[in-house]
Amino acid sequence: MRQIAVINQKGGVGKTTTSVNLAAALASLGRRVVVVDMDPQANLSLHVDRVAPAGAPSVYTVLIGACTFEEAIFETTTPGLRIVPSNIDLSGAETELASAMGRETILGEAVNRWVSTCKDADGRSPADYVIFDCPPSLGLLALNALAAADEVLLTVQTEFLALQGMSKLVEIVQLVRQRLNDKLKITGILPTMYDTRLRLAREVLSEIRKYFPGQVFKQPIGTNVKLAEAPSFGETIFQYAPDSKGAQDYRAAALEVIAQESRDPELANLPRPEPDKKPVPKAKAPAKPPKKKPKPAVSKPNTAKEAAAKPATPKISTKNEQAKEIPATEIKASKAEPALRDKTITPPSKQPPVAPAETVTDSTPATKPSPPEQTAAPARTGIPTNTGPTKDASATRPAPAENLELRDEVITPPAPRTPEPAPETQPNEASAKRRSSKMLRAESLPPLPQDAFDNYLDSMQGY
Repeated sequence: MRQIAVINQKGGVGKTTTSVNLAAALASLGRRVVVVDMDPQANLSLHVDRVAPAGAPSVYTVLIGACTFEEAIFETTTPGLRIVPSNIDLSGAETELASAMGRETILGEAVNRWVSTCKDADGRSPADYVIFDCPPSLGLLALNALAAADEVLLTVQTEFLALQGMSKLVEIVQLVRQRLNDKLKITGILPTMYDTRLRLAREVLSEIRKYFPGQVFKQPIGTNVKLAEAPSFGETIFQYAPDSKGAQDYRAAALEVIAQESRDPELANLPRPEPDKKPVPKAKAPAKPPKKKPKPAVSKPNTAKEAAAKPATPKISTKNEQAKEIPATEIKASKAEPALRDKTITPPSKQPPVAPAETVTDSTPATKPSPPEQTAAPARTGIPTNTGPTKDASATRPAPAENLELRDEVITPPAPRTPEPAPETQPNEASAKRRSSKMLRAESLPPLPQDAFDNYLDSMQGY
């Protein structure tokens, strides 16, 4: 029986999604799997719709000694998949177990008693895989999972902060191995949330492969919206969307995990499923030209009697035919009729402006006659008005402007501003600085201990 702890101290990297769907993929391939929810948020239990109510058997009751590990196991809707659920009570376990003797090995001892009891009764292990979903921390709950497991599966998100803290996590695994569990080894690195469209994701994946040579899964888990939708229905990805890209990725990861069963004597004799083979697309046949539909045959009268019996259709004459029927003499007459065509309309000649009458000055002062009363509103300046049969030339002229200087002044538009010259920089300097800015490279990390890993590539022959 293999006992695997899925761990990473960083949250949101796909630990719960990997634990559920990897276990479901193993169960679909004929393996007996038990998942243990070690997170007080109970996301894994919610994912398979098996959240333990308060006071019910759960991981919390196992840690405080209220029930055995076997009593806390429940069936799920996926055949071959069982779960030890969790609830919010688990958040107080660290405080309650602070003064307990050997508090880091409580879960491991409970699992060992369950395995030994079943072996004594049936002669075989009660399960093929036990997968522990660890919380996003390295507290007492994560230490219990590491002490109960034999293998560690690290989930790494393919983003900028993926390699941050990975060397520290490897050191913690080494400390647990030295002090609590000497069987513990890192069995693989599973990249998650991988987006092939992003250059950053491809660069991070290449750095992960450099830092963990021979330990990274061949098939990373790509980003897929179905993986995020499945928990809301309380189903695994194989129940919610079995044909999605996420289901294919986790099935490929399960095949790589099964390829490592040669290290376990109980699982070495189990039948191995064949890896999925991509179907070869068939070559498309050349498109055939569409067949032309035959035109319907028009039956012609064979005899003169049939032609005479058929009613004659009236012939509609077109405009061209009507024009041919009109004699030429009528056309000449019709052309000569409209006399207005030849008549030229001459515009009226412009009358010269009437000069104003000369005024005769007299020595005797004369009183000016009073102007007549205006009965209509005064006309606008510059618009001629018709007051009678005679036109005044002065009325058609526009009124002089009060300020003649404004009329002659030329308004010059402002000169366009010249853009300031950009500072001289080399074209590739900024892009090169952006590419190398704060990107954590595998060469800058401390070397990994070789005894912390299993030889992953040797067990993958044929896969």
